[in-house]
Amino acid sequence: METVWRRFPATRRSRACPGEHQHHGSVGTVLVIEDDRDIRDLVRRYLERAGHAVLSTGSGVEGLSLLARGAPDLVVLDLGLPDLDGLEVLREAGAAGGVPVIVLTARSDVDDRIRGLSLGADDYVTKPFSPTELTLRVGAVLARTAPASSSDGARDSYGGGRLVIDEAMHRAVLDGHDLDLTLTEWGVLTTLSSVPGRPFSRYELVNRVRGYEFAGYERSMDSHVKNLRHKLGPDGVQIVETVVGVGYRLGLRRDQ
Repeated sequence: METVWRRFPATRRSRACPGEHQHHGSVGTVLVIEDDRDIRDLVRRYLERAGHAVLSTGSGVEGLSLLARGAPDLVVLDLGLPDLDGLEVLREAGAAGGVPVIVLTARSDVDDRIRGLSLGADDYVTKPFSPTELTLRVGAVLARTAPASSSDGARDSYGGGRLVIDEAMHRAVLDGHDLDLTLTEWGVLTTLSSVPGRPFSRYELVNRVRGYEFAGYERSMDSHVKNLRHKLGPDGVQIVETVVGVGYRLGLRRDQ
């Protein structure tokens, strides 16, 4: 494993990258799990140039060890690892506090993309790829997951206090219990709660949650909603309602 630590305080913040191109977004500690050393080194160079600290390894087992220690803010993950199925690493990343993951792989089939995204991947980049584009995507995902300023966030409740969403603290509580949501599940819930009762199409949810679209992702939105409903418990299908022929809506009213 190769480790390069940031030279600035260990807080995530927006910053421009030195060099010819300006990369906009947030910076943080990125774990690159890629067995091809040339690709690993290439990705590391571009990420470091954009201001990120980089941990890199060619081993899925070692990557899981770093995840367990809570080191990275984001993972760039190759699915074709020699010692462990990359999808297993993806599952563990979701279990490790919802660390965001960008999948970097030669598997370009739409069904493979849907499977990876359904398991919690936050983005999917196929090889061959542009390292500049990958760096931009890393910054965009980090910006979406960066903690909000406590003075900027809103704390809203729904259904007579049953559901409480605190965007500043990135926290959702249902019936007094914290919800352990992935980044995508959180995005779906906060999007639906932004206008309770208003139906959102799958296309809208993809663009609100991801900030852009790509082939096949709309199909995987149903899987994310299914997982969200499961975490919402027995009333999940009433809290996140299906609007036939349209998409989904929040079934709880916003409290006054």
